[in-house]
Amino acid sequence: MKKWNCNFELGDTLTEEQLDFFDEHGVIIFRNFLNKEKVDLYISELKRLESEWLTEKREKVNGIPLKYGKDENGKLTIQRLCFTSLYSDALHQLLDEPKLQALTGLLGPYEGRIGENEKDGLVINNYINTPNSTFTQMGWHTDSPRDLFLGQKIMPMLNVGLHLDTCLFENGGLRVLPGTHKQNMLKLLFGKKYFIDNTDDNREVGFDIYAGDLTVHDGRTWHRVKQSPLFGEASRRRVMYVPIITGKYKPKHEKSRTPFYHKFTGKVHH
Repeated sequence: MKKWNCNFELGDTLTEEQLDFFDEHGVIIFRNFLNKEKVDLYISELKRLESEWLTEKREKVNGIPLKYGKDENGKLTIQRLCFTSLYSDALHQLLDEPKLQALTGLLGPYEGRIGENEKDGLVINNYINTPNSTFTQMGWHTDSPRDLFLGQKIMPMLNVGLHLDTCLFENGGLRVLPGTHKQNMLKLLFGKKYFIDNTDDNREVGFDIYAGDLTVHDGRTWHRVKQSPLFGEASRRRVMYVPIITGKYKPKHEKSRTPFYHKFTGKVHH
């Protein structure tokens, strides 16, 4: 396992170097995408939404279950929120940012769009390492088989992560197997045991990620979230994920059915 230093900055358009890097590795980091004021704003929006949904005892948004857990004080918390930009003007405006839209260029020849009201919308993952946390890590997976579960062909997609907390390489966080976005279907489906396997892999790479950084990974890339060796508040890692997708437009709504794969896995991912 090794640490990669990625120091790209995102402008109004992607550079050839950035496109080539992503094409080769299936992952890229753009530094300082959000300034401190924006990070603080989105954390306050997360707290507001969590408080409102806890009060409402809300279980799902547009058919997708919320993931509940407890913090280090035993207090109930929501560890995975979905479709958040539909309930927040600030988050909705974020998804309209031209620089964010420019990331569709990483899909190459495919016409991409930000899935604000498709799949799970803008997800906020709130990892914390406590005895009662339901979200401390996430096993190896790719994001593609969901298409198969829904009876669709696997379509190219990107997962864009906006990081609200600093998570240095030593403290766990995102790990990827570079280049696996070009693997064959057999390896995509059976290369590892989905979500069950948390073991280190000598091919994997991790990063020093700072609050405000933006990551993109191809949906076909094997990745995981390694558990933090820290405990309680020091281990908190809040990341907003939004998909950039292709293919037929399939918006969700309040009467949307819960996809059946949510019913047999407690390890639902971004």
